[in-house]
Amino acid sequence: MKKVFCPALLAAALLFSCNDNTSTTESSTTTDSSTMMSDQKDNTATRMDADSSRNSNMQTAKPIIDKDVVDFVRKASAGSMMEVELGQYAAQNAQSQRVKDFGNMMVADHSKANNDLKNMAMSNNIEVPAAMPADMKSHVDMMKKMTGAAFDKAYMDMMVNDHKKDISEFKKASADLKEDSYKAFATMTLPVLQKHLDSAQAIHKNK
Repeated sequence: MKKVFCPALLAAALLFSCNDNTSTTESSTTTDSSTMMSDQKDNTATRMDADSSRNSNMQTAKPIIDKDVVDFVRKASAGSMMEVELGQYAAQNAQSQRVKDFGNMMVADHSKANNDLKNMAMSNNIEVPAAMPADMKSHVDMMKKMTGAAFDKAYMDMMVNDHKKDISEFKKASADLKEDSYKAFATMTLPVLQKHLDSAQAIHKNK
């Protein structure tokens, strides 16, 4: 049988094929767009949930105006700043290696304690001092003018006396503060302060 070539049929076939490919491409593009829009909505919802959670936490933070708590926070923060600054100086300038090591311990322990206290205070809208009070700063500046054995002795004398006072104040805070979180902070910090006092006394005996 002789095959008859029909241009019209060929054109129709090609047209159908093109239309079918276009439909498939459009369908794929539509599906991809829908998926992207869905992902964007999910991401937006996640961000909104996170923002809402942060805002909720900020709104539910309980402002504390109890004078004893505020005084404890500010005094403890200033004391830690002093310990860190003098500890840094001791670690670099003390004559005795034991005093240098003690200074490094002061920097590490009091930096951590002060950061923890600051975070707590911020959550309760308690303003923490950015610097030591003038009288404390003056004493630190005087100590930093000393060097060698004279500094070692004066520094360890100061550390013994200061940590005795700190322990007394933290014991009082642990027993008397009305806010449980700050009572707990004082209680958990007491063993660290006692360790500092024990070390300071041991070093001081050999001076």
